[in-house]
Amino acid sequence: MKLYDAHNHLQDDRLQSQLPAIMAAVQAEPIAKMVVNGACEEDWPAVLALAKKYPQVIPSFGYHPWYIKERTAEWQKNLVSFLDQVPSAVGEIGLDRWIKDYDTPQQEEVFIWQLRLAAERDLPVSIHCLQAWGRLLEILQQEPRPQCGFLLHSFGGPKEMIPALAKLGAYFSIPGHFAYERKVKQREAFRHVPADRLLIETDAPDQALPTEKVLFPLPDFEGKPINHPANLRAVYEFTAELLSQPMEKLAAQVEENFQRLFASSETMCAAAKKPNVPVTKVAEP
Repeated sequence: MKLYDAHNHLQDDRLQSQLPAIMAAVQAEPIAKMVVNGACEEDWPAVLALAKKYPQVIPSFGYHPWYIKERTAEWQKNLVSFLDQVPSAVGEIGLDRWIKDYDTPQQEEVFIWQLRLAAERDLPVSIHCLQAWGRLLEILQQEPRPQCGFLLHSFGGPKEMIPALAKLGAYFSIPGHFAYERKVKQREAFRHVPADRLLIETDAPDQALPTEKVLFPLPDFEGKPINHPANLRAVYEFTAELLSQPMEKLAAQVEENFQRLFASSETMCAAAKKPNVPVTKVAEP
């Protein structure tokens, strides 16, 4: 049985002091692949280094809506440069109306540009969305999308939107944090996700599981729990219980889904070796 983490942040500073021990635990688990998401230009070199060091890592480079105000004038060229270096995905990108002082026009401009770039190269995308589901659906309906599909990481939207999003190519990943009792609506939504669109994530070091479900504890950081990426098996166990499925059946389906979205290394390498896409070729919103 192989396990696949559709979304984490292994490069996060909160994990770095213990990274050798963390990766030893990951490698002792049946974790075949993990998608490690950069959130800003400052992150991208660390994600690249992890991809070169650990075979489990599929790197993903993108500008998260929380950090777009920090982007440089060269951010588009920089993003293209990182995508050219290794087989990659695009992410974490998205829309967020939950954060303080959000700038909707900037968020949409940056998100749409990255979505178009992913569509141009047919690379999978990892999308973050908080309190902007209606607008996200509109953009996905209006803009080009990668043929391979896209991931709605830690999907927290209404269950009623799942069919429309799935029709557009969406996959939906569930984190262990949804095991908390207060996440009733999120758990109910995942009972409506088509089996062939379900993925599982840790979002480590964030979205920790309830304490009683944690397999690999880490010390708290500034009073907040830190999620170990090797807790992926615990997320699978929670999801199997939620969906009333045997663990082996769930793992086989998730493996098939993951490979369909993120493709084989050979396919991703071929995509990465396509001629460089000039920044000017991807139209501005």
